[in-house]
Amino acid sequence: MMKKILVINGPNLNMLGIREPDIYGKKTYSELVKMINSYCDENGISVDIYQSNHEGDIVDVIQQAYGKYDGIVINPAAYTHTSVAILDALKAVGIRTVEVHISDVSARESFRQISYVGLYAEKTIAGRGFDGYTEAIGYLAK
Repeated sequence: MMKKILVINGPNLNMLGIREPDIYGKKTYSELVKMINSYCDENGISVDIYQSNHEGDIVDVIQQAYGKYDGIVINPAAYTHTSVAILDALKAVGIRTVEVHISDVSARESFRQISYVGLYAEKTIAGRGFDGYTEAIGYLAK
């Protein structure tokens, strides 16, 4: 049976390639989406990809995922460190979740050491660049 995965990206990820390329690299968000879609096509995985700069919209998408997806890959971006609402939404729907970060957040500012989503996620993949997404999808598809 084909696995259905939802990939959620938080604020400012739409600015990849422009935003702090020394931290996030020079590849764009559209390149990330293309890479994820290609990986999923090659591996027989159904994927939907969503990005928002708005916390409530992310909560809505998580809630709407209930009963529809086998797994969620989420890069909550800045909301990682602030959003109990996103954590609560993930807990409410009970869908297997992997948290992804393009950069190695553990080696960055002290405020980035707190991850609310990480309190729920089965796994966190950080510092692997775009490859962290395919690693997370592969993990959930098994």
